[in-house]
Amino acid sequence: MGDGGRQVVKAGISFGSALAIVISWTANKSLFWAIVHGLLSWLYVIYYAVRYHF
Repeated sequence: MGDGGRQVVKAGISFGSALAIVISWTANKSLFWAIVHGLLSWLYVIYYAVRYHF
């Protein structure tokens, strides 16, 4: 797979964490929950999308 695959995975993880933090901050205005949701990253993004947008 090479280095290219690793860079894509790192970028995906970074983007997922940033997205989760922004969504969490917008919804909760809590630094604690923004950090927790940032650690959960894509799990929280998927949960939020299913819970509030579908």
